[in-house]
Amino acid sequence: MAASAGFACAFLARQAAAQDGLPAAESDAADAPSGAPLTVTSWTPAFDYDGARRDISYALSTGTRKRWRICALYPHLKDPYWLSVNYGMVERARGLGLRLEILEAGGYPNLERQRKQLTDCLSRDFDAVILGTVSFDGVSDLVQQLAQRLPLVAAVNDIANDGITAKVGVSWVDMGRAIGRYFASRHPRGSAPKKVAWFPGPKGAGWVTFIEKGVTEELERSAGRIVTTQWGDTGTEAQLLLIEDALEQHPDIDVIIGSAVTADAAIPVLRARELSDHIQVLADYFTHSVYRGIKRGKVVAAPTDYPVLQGMLAVEQALRSIEGTLAYPHVGPSIKILDGESITQQDIQNSLAPAWFQPVFRV
Repeated sequence: MAASAGFACAFLARQAAAQDGLPAAESDAADAPSGAPLTVTSWTPAFDYDGARRDISYALSTGTRKRWRICALYPHLKDPYWLSVNYGMVERARGLGLRLEILEAGGYPNLERQRKQLTDCLSRDFDAVILGTVSFDGVSDLVQQLAQRLPLVAAVNDIANDGITAKVGVSWVDMGRAIGRYFASRHPRGSAPKKVAWFPGPKGAGWVTFIEKGVTEELERSAGRIVTTQWGDTGTEAQLLLIEDALEQHPDIDVIIGSAVTADAAIPVLRARELSDHIQVLADYFTHSVYRGIKRGKVVAAPTDYPVLQGMLAVEQALRSIEGTLAYPHVGPSIKILDGESITQQDIQNSLAPAWFQPVFRV
């Protein structure tokens, strides 16, 4: 029998907190009894983030008919976000006794590598595929080939819908809106102008187009004005170079908004330039480093879409697709904004992998 996701994550999060010097998160989920259902969002029609959404009770599986084999593809494991997704998948696969093999493309520019990996999954004896894509439509032809043979679950990053069996995620437009709306609430239109350096991420990545739409929509309703947009891979070195470039071009910026890696990279750069008290940093998703940044007053806020929980749900959706018990094809967590005030009031065990966790590629 598999323990509930909340219960398992709470126990491991407390271990991690002790090792990392971070407070253990407490929530209803943390104290839920084994087998307690989760509350998640479902969309109708499925795969349409503009469709109607409602909260549903999602009871975790307690067993499987056999030890199914699942192939999971990630854009990369270079930042803690996908590490947290990895943790959620691995824990759920282990709890259910499933076999899981994970391949990572090494970064968003590596579309051809992910295409080869997906082809490899197609040629081997898997029962389902979970795909965290590097491109919204760059693997569509392969997905449609796969759909004739196996269930495919789109996880985290959005993707063209043809051939998809199930989806786990949140609207990245809504993720962008969440942090943009937070900024606008602090700096409404008509207040003192703020110059914004915007770091959307890598051009062409499915999530980037959507998050940029959400951020820029909300900034138009604020006192913020984007003075530079810096595109680039979400690796630390790439983001450091982009931040340095932005500061050289625009030494008078007031705000940096970008990925969690951008926020993490900005902290030492601003400290070295003695700009920490002059430039605000906001992230458009949530990781361990962003958590620490918020706790220490170095990052103002970030939305969480609960990556650990998304990893768990991806495995659940794959299992249900294989066994023909898929009731809700499209599910995901509800987005929440975390800042210095709210971060002590929210659970983090379904957002962050434990500090001791290292990438796992095979279960």
